Amino acid sequence: MPPILWLIPGLPLFGFVALYLSAGRMPHRAAAAIGVGSIGLATLLAFAFAHWFLGASLPGDVYLETAWRWITIGGFDPAVAFRLDPLSLVMMLVVTFVGFLIHLYSAEFMAKDEGYGRFFAYMNLFVAAMLTLVLADNLLVLYAGWEGVGLASYLLIGFWYRDPANGAAARKAFILTRIGDTAFIIGLFLLFHELGTLDIATLMARAHETWATGSAVANAAAALLLAGALGKSAQLPLQTWLPDAMAGPTPVSALLHAATMVTAGVYLIARTHELFELAPAVEFTVAVIGAATLLLAACSALNQHDIKRILAYSTMSQIGYMFLALGVGAWTAAIFHFMTHAFFKALLFLAAGAVMMRLNDEHDIFRMGGLWRRMPVAFVSFLIGASSLAALPLVTAGFYSKDMILWGVWSSGPAGPGLWATGFVGAFITALYSFRAVFVMFFGDARRTPSGRYGWCIVAPLAVLSALALTGGFVNIPSALGNVNSFSDLLAPVLPARQEVTTASTTQALVMAATSLLVLLGVYLAYLTYIQRAQVLRRIATSSPARALAGFWFGGWGFDTLYEHIFVRPFLALARLNRNDIVDACYGGLVVASRTLNRALSRTVTGRVRAYAAWVAVGSLAALAIALFLQ
Repeated sequence: MPPILWLIPGLPLFGFVALYLSAGRMPHRAAAAIGVGSIGLATLLAFAFAHWFLGASLPGDVYLETAWRWITIGGFDPAVAFRLDPLSLVMMLVVTFVGFLIHLYSAEFMAKDEGYGRFFAYMNLFVAAMLTLVLADNLLVLYAGWEGVGLASYLLIGFWYRDPANGAAARKAFILTRIGDTAFIIGLFLLFHELGTLDIATLMARAHETWATGSAVANAAAALLLAGALGKSAQLPLQTWLPDAMAGPTPVSALLHAATMVTAGVYLIARTHELFELAPAVEFTVAVIGAATLLLAACSALNQHDIKRILAYSTMSQIGYMFLALGVGAWTAAIFHFMTHAFFKALLFLAAGAVMMRLNDEHDIFRMGGLWRRMPVAFVSFLIGASSLAALPLVTAGFYSKDMILWGVWSSGPAGPGLWATGFVGAFITALYSFRAVFVMFFGDARRTPSGRYGWCIVAPLAVLSALALTGGFVNIPSALGNVNSFSDLLAPVLPARQEVTTASTTQALVMAATSLLVLLGVYLAYLTYIQRAQVLRRIATSSPARALAGFWFGGWGFDTLYEHIFVRPFLALARLNRNDIVDACYGGLVVASRTLNRALSRTVTGRVRAYAAWVAVGSLAALAIALFLQ
């Protein structure tokens, strides 16, 4: 294969540059051709590389390509280099293919928007940055892609900038993720100071040679990388930006949640898993944070009315499952769920967008209803996506990836059953809120009349993603159902298999059956509540304690209010006290002193020659006196 791996992130970047330089003057058709075409070419090239890579016998199952030497200073000489191995291969294929489908959908969805060219420019930048991140051979290039993703997300979340609320949401996302990014860059400084490199493979090898398991420096480095991952992946305590990020256009939400940005933290931890293995306390913290986040977000999703916010909280919850898997060493399970989640979450957002675009941008599910006959394409697509999100047994991709996570957690050790219980309860709540959305939006009384029709740019991505959301999990099937390990075998050279404490196949079958039954119970409870309208359930739901709890969950468990009082208001108060800026006051003092001295000296300019001569004489005598004194 010729050395053209750099073109995979390069093509979307070239598309961004061309669209950006056009300054919005490019016709819609040309903008779409460049925006969609560049991602399409990158996708074709990615699949060509995948075909070659899987058929080639490469040393260590790694292909490296160096574009140029970036910096050479004081023993620090990182290259702009790209690494293709099984992990980056999976990430690259998902980012390009799902990104292409979302771009194709956007060509029609955004057709009437005045910022059409600008939208595709930002979307291309988003994809280029994410591909740089996942293909980077060293942590410095990875960090460049990491920050590029943050910049693109800011631009896209605040895309409709004339609404101040959108600008506020973009700033919130930017600031909260910067907290994690600051910890990440400090972690890079620490790693380079201690190990002398940022090349990922060399860094991991030196870490194992240099640091003992549980050493303070290993814990510190892993904790700093974890903080970076928490910000990007919207996990506790840096999760509050994600629901507000729904201010951007729906294709932005699909791309941000399915293939870019929020999965960056998952990739970072998986890529540096050797480091986390040296810091068991931090690794366990990853699992605890994931377990807490998946429950918190699932409960919040259950009480939202805005369909995009429901899906936003569900993303937070599903990323929590991935963190839970990473925290117990089930590395492959986390990446497997990343892949299936990309399929069904992109499908859900695009199907929701298909509904909203025909209901005059209506977001509230309780203002919809009765749409299954009037929007069959959107209904079937959303139903498949919700079924996969809920992990409906046997027939959905989400079932196989979530089951792999839950079994990995159960069999991970003494803490496994306790952590598994959180994922078990989360599976029930996920099924409940997923089918709550389905039943409220598409069944019951019709409240709005749809208008317009879909073109093929809307229907084709929905059809492809629907197929993947159903069949994408068949690449890894548990032993109780057929024992297919294609995905695990692919990633085995990069992500080692976790040593299972519990290995009995009957136990695995029982755990899987229990989860499946609970999921079906969640679907049935949603049916009773929102279709049958069971009076007992309605009375419980409308009781004072239930309403209070629902309000608490609706507000994201009060984290925004808490941060408002602890951080935002004190900071604004300090800003008001320091409105004149104490640092500026110091420089202002210098200005006042200079002016005062200038006025004093200007008074000596009298035009009297005798006075000048006298001052010269006095100065000369003073200089002689100083010279004699210094002798």
